[in-house]
Amino acid sequence: MAITIIFLGPLRDIAGEPEREVNAPLDWPGLLAAVGPHVAEQLRQDRVNIACGGKVLHDKTALSAEDGDEVALLPPVSGG
Repeated sequence: MAITIIFLGPLRDIAGEPEREVNAPLDWPGLLAAVGPHVAEQLRQDRVNIACGGKVLHDKTALSAEDGDEVALLPPVSGG
């Protein structure tokens, strides 16, 4: 029973790894605890989004991931 957290962009650098497996189920407080304080600080910002099961959450604090889900942490995109 595992969930894969995927760190993208600069969040990958902060986390020091591309992904991490955690036990299911996973909610918002559990996610913040699982990623550590530096990544959690970034997640609390409005500009960072979360996708669960391939769908971007409109309210990331409503995260409810189950066994087998992937939770992608999406930093803001820049470029031209």
